[in-house]
Amino acid sequence: MTALPTTRVLGGQELPAAGTYTLDPAHSTVGFIARHLVFTKVRGRFAEFDATVHIADVPSESSVEATINVASITTGQSDRDAHLLSPDFFDAEHYPTISFRSTGVQTAGGSSWKLTGDLTIRDVTKSVTLDLELQGVLTDPFGNDKALFEASTEVDREDFGLTYNQVLESGGVMVSKKIRIELEIQAVKQ
Repeated sequence: MTALPTTRVLGGQELPAAGTYTLDPAHSTVGFIARHLVFTKVRGRFAEFDATVHIADVPSESSVEATINVASITTGQSDRDAHLLSPDFFDAEHYPTISFRSTGVQTAGGSSWKLTGDLTIRDVTKSVTLDLELQGVLTDPFGNDKALFEASTEVDREDFGLTYNQVLESGGVMVSKKIRIELEIQAVKQ
């Protein structure tokens, strides 16, 4: 039996072979960055998430569906994590998941793509566009074909009902409205 190719070349660009890929959670990161007291970056991540990537024969017809377990949030500080899970922010008791479902993929030249989709947080759905970079395609030492991606975007948390804040005496706010989302993904071909 002949093995199927790991990659293909379309328009001079090397791409993952068409098929269904699932996230390798041990080698993927779903993270975010917020500003605290205007200047300091606070980094956090979600430890539990799942996604399926359908890479189509025609790349622009590809799709992604992802779900994040809100209770798996970690920022390295337990009191802050508890506050983020409270009704002031994610209200994890009533809204236990965050979801993303793609609505379009467009090339941005080279290995860069624009992945647009519906992001749902606290039952509020907004369209977002991620800057997606294909980092490579390879076969790991265990024979698994993997596609490696990085993606990022910036969202206004208040658009999703995460409006808690405190005004500082200096005129700034305790938590930034803008949140940067950063993803590092290893997806395994099924």
